[in-house]
Amino acid sequence: MKSKKVRVAAVFGTRPEAIKMAPLIAEMSAKPDWFDLHVVVTAQHREMLDQVLQLFSIDPHYDLGIMQERQSLTAIFAKALTGLETVFREIRPELVLVHGDTSTTLAAGLAAFYAKAKVGHVEAGLRSGDKFNPFPEEMNRRLTGALADLHFAPTIRQAENLQREGVDRNTVFVTGNTVIDALLQVSAMDRPATAGGLDWSCLKGRRVVLVEAHRRENLGEPLAQICQAIRTMVDEYEDVVVVFPVHFNPVVRDTVNSILRGHERIFLLDPVDYRTIVHLMKASYMVMTDSGGFQEEAPALGKPVLVLRKVTERPEGVQSGTLRLAGVARQSILECARDLLEDSSEYARMASAPNPYGDGRASSRIAQAIAHHFGLVDAPPEPFGIDAQQA
Repeated sequence: MKSKKVRVAAVFGTRPEAIKMAPLIAEMSAKPDWFDLHVVVTAQHREMLDQVLQLFSIDPHYDLGIMQERQSLTAIFAKALTGLETVFREIRPELVLVHGDTSTTLAAGLAAFYAKAKVGHVEAGLRSGDKFNPFPEEMNRRLTGALADLHFAPTIRQAENLQREGVDRNTVFVTGNTVIDALLQVSAMDRPATAGGLDWSCLKGRRVVLVEAHRRENLGEPLAQICQAIRTMVDEYEDVVVVFPVHFNPVVRDTVNSILRGHERIFLLDPVDYRTIVHLMKASYMVMTDSGGFQEEAPALGKPVLVLRKVTERPEGVQSGTLRLAGVARQSILECARDLLEDSSEYARMASAPNPYGDGRASSRIAQAIAHHFGLVDAPPEPFGIDAQQA
């Protein structure tokens, strides 16, 4: 058994990464005999990232502050890689933990490889099968997987994806998704006084549809089609209100504002903090999104999800019935929305379907898997949901 603690650098740069890494950081921080933990943020997002750091009381040891308006993917990657090289030279980590599929994720994985540190990939194994959908996330995940030494797959299906690619099964751990750990913690907090400046009373007695759409592959005509479907839906159903926190990307805001602004039952908000988002999900009738995280989170609160994409790398949700792939064409989105707004049995089926993504204990499994790999404990963690997922 190893007696010396493991020096770990946990690296992230965007709000979704921060949300999903926060409970793992808390879990590892609570085990100082196992881990010498260093939190590193690239701040690929800035304001939205800072909201999450404050919510979860995370004080990074290093902050690269790389965000600039309208910067290219190449610029993000280059600045993150260069900055992390300097940080890793100082920390000399044994393990670099990365999350998911961002440019920060891939840059940190490569920087760790250059530093001859091991890479642990949280939320590993998601695949859509189309390298341009989602873009650039699908290839970020695949390339990070090639660099990783430890793979923390949320579900059995994702573990099987890795094994089909030749990954050693002894390096793959089925853990559940840490986002459910974070969601359960935040959903138990008090509701904020307002919903991003919107009075909660505006939503009372209405069927609230929470919308989130900003992905790169949806910019332009797909996002316009999404917005047209949303406006038609609200016009058709007088008891429906839409709450849409609009991403700061000016391309997104231009499209959304041109089609949706001015409707009395469509509330366009600036991006809101995570606690507000969670409570908006709790108050919603259903969620329409192109976000990966929402596909995992909303079902844990019993909310049906219409996925505004052509493909999803989260097929477990479609299979279990919590998600429905609505596409990005106006008519197909409308048809899916109408089904849930008019067919109570279909709504009940989706709302009551089991969530395949986690049980709130993913972070403890990951921490134990790391400790086992480095010889601090004898036993690996029990896998998440084997019986439930095979049923």
